[in-house]
Amino acid sequence: MAIDTAFTELSSFLGDRISRSKPVLEQHGGSETYFAPAPPDIVVWPLNTSEVSQIVRICNQAKLPVIPFGAGTSLEGHTSATRGGVCLDMTRMNKILRQDPGDMIVEAQAGLTREELNHDLRDLGMFFPVDPGANATLGGMAATRASGTTTVRYGSMRQNVLGMTVVLADGRIIRTGSRAAKSSSGYDLTALFLGSEGTLGVITELTLRLHGVPEEIRAGICAFPDMASAVGAVQQVIQMGIPMARIEFVDDATACAFNGYAGTEMEECPHLLVEFHGSPTVVDEASLIFDEISKDFGATGYEHASNTEDRNALWKIRHHAFYAVQSLRPGAHALVTDICVPISQLARAVEDTRAEIEASSLPGPILGHVGDGNFHAILLIDPADPNEMEQAKSLAEGMSRRALALGGTITGEHGVGMGKLHLMEEEHGDGWAIMGDIKATLDPDNILNPGKLVPQA
Repeated sequence: MAIDTAFTELSSFLGDRISRSKPVLEQHGGSETYFAPAPPDIVVWPLNTSEVSQIVRICNQAKLPVIPFGAGTSLEGHTSATRGGVCLDMTRMNKILRQDPGDMIVEAQAGLTREELNHDLRDLGMFFPVDPGANATLGGMAATRASGTTTVRYGSMRQNVLGMTVVLADGRIIRTGSRAAKSSSGYDLTALFLGSEGTLGVITELTLRLHGVPEEIRAGICAFPDMASAVGAVQQVIQMGIPMARIEFVDDATACAFNGYAGTEMEECPHLLVEFHGSPTVVDEASLIFDEISKDFGATGYEHASNTEDRNALWKIRHHAFYAVQSLRPGAHALVTDICVPISQLARAVEDTRAEIEASSLPGPILGHVGDGNFHAILLIDPADPNEMEQAKSLAEGMSRRALALGGTITGEHGVGMGKLHLMEEEHGDGWAIMGDIKATLDPDNILNPGKLVPQA
């Protein structure tokens, strides 16, 4: 069998960094998605780009699927091995390869997590800003073109990845981009692989843009009488060009979840969580203007903190929102979906989504990175009730179609995976077929993460 032959060949140079153990396979067959687990046939742990190239060459010869795996935090089934094959667990490729403070650049392996990277950068007075909430690997973040809480100021992975090392389906190793701030040299291959979800190549190394740690950081939180007021304040703040580093929204149900899960004492109403970066003068002015705008929209109880401990406590609560919301319905599964719309359409999108969820029988708190028009719904489902799953899928699909009707996109940061595959043609038209053509050119035997993102053969 191809699997047995591949296992023997891979074992010859991987040693004990290969497994067919059932618990290991099951561990790598799922993630935080709502899809049923789909385990691979083999799991391997490469240490460098050369080993990844060897692994992919062997899989290509045997026509075995190759599924890259990082922290396992994906939400749309990106790492599910629906056709079996070899799972590339990248977590041992977790080294910083080069630090260059002068150019504000770092080169790192794809299995390094964002928190590990920032821990190592502290002594340089620099940080990598992309913060999707989960402690994801850098390779996984690049593969989904991740963004998060700081996108409103620092941009997503698209703005912060200068180049990558990628292993193609035939095992060739290519390097995209450069260390320069810009280039007009040929096709932008870095952009091509960003967001490709492992379907075009395996990202093994990244060259990342760093930012200086701000002189002053101040976080704040305030309550609003209703969702429309909070979203209206966000639009006003953004349109006035207030230099926000973070501006997050949580609805009343999420505030309630925080209280029960983390012991906070938030009013059970919509809130904005904000953060300002800059000089003390800039931060003071931005915080004051934000306070004035939010009060115009009925906000109360604006509190802010500059010390690290209090700020970290606030964002820890936000980053644990998924688990806090799950605690509202013990034993429930969560279908988490996101959309992104132009900021001018944000209030309408949120209000219409809220109304549709309230008309259903499912709990579905809303929260998100509303500073860039991106928000999420966490739909809580009884796993024993298939009708609830269908209802949740219908709500998620309604959100996506609403986003398209308002000039937005079906996903701002979660990616497509399997979960939103059926909506891609509706968003991209013939452009989706072009994505399939690119896939067929780079991966003619469809071994790289098959069943995801592009039209299926």
